[in-house]
Amino acid sequence: MAMMSNEELQAWVERVSLESFGVPFRHRASFNARLSSTGGRYFTHTHDIEINPHQLAENGREEVEKIIKHELCHYHLHLAGKGYKHRDPDFKTLLRHVGGSRFCSALQSRGGRKTQPYRYVLLCQECGMKYMRKRKVDTRRFRCGKCRGRLRQATLDSPQKS
Repeated sequence: MAMMSNEELQAWVERVSLESFGVPFRHRASFNARLSSTGGRYFTHTHDIEINPHQLAENGREEVEKIIKHELCHYHLHLAGKGYKHRDPDFKTLLRHVGGSRFCSALQSRGGRKTQPYRYVLLCQECGMKYMRKRKVDTRRFRCGKCRGRLRQATLDSPQKS
């Protein structure tokens, strides 16, 4: 996908704001290539929005439009004096209404976090309780949470996803 300029992004954010929210976006939108773990961010002190350009390159315009809507939810709710934080009901309701994304897709090129399968199984020798773990556990230090019995490491037949 061809790189987009900050001016094109600004026009895109202004258009999405008018079409989805019915209110103009009157601040600055720009790309920030240093963003790594987020799709975008909204600044409460300047009301500007930054978008991760790697999301556009890897996931396309549709995904970035959802990120823009997410950041615009923060923007419009903050300016209206309503709950603009992720946990606020106003934010959740508006995000659902406009079709923004709650979370952005992980970036593979930036070392996106992949869930690794469980590698270890611990069995209680008393009650048979099974514990699946991704990291190795010292069975001498820990006991069963159910009956306080001794744990032993068992073999994992097939890898399972979390």
